[in-house]
Amino acid sequence: MSKIYRYIVAGAVTAIVLFLVWYFSAVVAYILTSAVLAMIGKPMTDMLCRIHIGRTKIPFPKWLAALCTLLTIWIVIIGVFALFVPIVFQKINEFSSLDIPHIINSFYEPLMSFEHFIKHTFALDDDSFSIINAISDQIKPLLDVNVINKLLSSIVNTVSDAVIAAFSISFITFFFLKESSLFYDMVIIMFPKKYEENISRALNSTTNLLTRYFTGIVIESALMTLIVSLGLLLWGLPGQDVLVIGLLVGILNVIPYVGPTIGIAIGIFIGVTSGYPGMTGSITALKIAGTILFAQGIDNFVLQPVLYSNRAKAHPLEIFLVILIAGSLAGVLGMLLAIPAYNVIRVFAKEFFNNFRVVQKLTEKI
Repeated sequence: MSKIYRYIVAGAVTAIVLFLVWYFSAVVAYILTSAVLAMIGKPMTDMLCRIHIGRTKIPFPKWLAALCTLLTIWIVIIGVFALFVPIVFQKINEFSSLDIPHIINSFYEPLMSFEHFIKHTFALDDDSFSIINAISDQIKPLLDVNVINKLLSSIVNTVSDAVIAAFSISFITFFFLKESSLFYDMVIIMFPKKYEENISRALNSTTNLLTRYFTGIVIESALMTLIVSLGLLLWGLPGQDVLVIGLLVGILNVIPYVGPTIGIAIGIFIGVTSGYPGMTGSITALKIAGTILFAQGIDNFVLQPVLYSNRAKAHPLEIFLVILIAGSLAGVLGMLLAIPAYNVIRVFAKEFFNNFRVVQKLTEKI
C-alpha cells in the first residue's frame, strides 16, 4: 500500500510540475535560452578567467568575464541585425511590386517542357492545365501588399515582447556565466537528495555535449554563410542580395536535411525576383542553386561528420532516425531540437536506466 501511495504522490507531483512548466512556458523558455547562451559563451568566459592582470597576477574577475562574454554575444547579434534587417525589409517592399507573369516568362522554355511532360504523362487536354497560370495563382497571394503590411505590423507589435525577452535572457545569462553551478543547483533541487550525485554527473556530461554541439552549430552557420556569400560574389551578384542569401542559407542549414532545401528555394526566389542585368532567370537560378549545393557538399563531407556525429557521439543513421521521428512529432522545431534533446535523454538514461541493454548500446560512446 505504501508503494502505491508513493506512486500516486510521485505522479501528482510530476503532473503539477508539468502544469507549472506549461503555465510559465515563457519563463521556462527564457531560462533554457539563457542556458544555451551560457553554454556557447562558457569557453570565452573560462578563457578570460585564466588571464591575470598586471604584475601582481590578479586573476580576471569572474563577473567581469561574464559581462564581457555577454556583451560580445549581444554585439554579434546586434551587428547581424543591423547589417541584414534593413536589407531584408527592402526586399520585402520590392516583392510587393513584382511583375509575376514577367518573372515566370523568363522560365518559359523549361516550364513549357515540364508542362508538356505532365500533359503527356497524365493525358490532359491542352486547355485544361497551364503551369504558368498555376504558379502565378500560388505566388500572387503571398506577395499581396496587404499580406506584407500585416507581416510588418505583426513584427512591430512583437518589439515590446522582444525587449522584455532580451532583458530577461540577458539578466539570467549573466548569472549563468558568472556562477556556472547556478543552473545545476536549479535542476538538482527538483529531485530527491539521494539522486543528487547521479543528477550532477548527468548535468556535467550534458553540459559538455551541448557546449560542443551549440558552439559547433554556430561555427557551421558562419562558415556556410561565408562560403555561399563568397561563391555568389564570384558569380557577380550584388553584395546586398549575396549577404541576405548567405545568411538565410547559414541559418536554415541549422535545420538538418530540410533546411538546405528551403535555403535553395528562398535563394533562387530572391535572385530571380531581383532580376540581374545580363542574366536570365534560368541562369540566375542555376548559379544560386549550384553555389548553395557546392557549399552543402562541403558541409556534408567536411563539417557535418564532425558536428553531428562526433559532437553528438552517435551513429549518423541513429541521428537521422531521431531527426525523422522528431520532425514527425513537432515539425521543423522538432528537427531543430532533436539532437540536443536526444543527447540530454541519453545522458540521463545512462545514469538511471543503465541496466537495460538498449540503453547501454545507445550510450556506450558518452
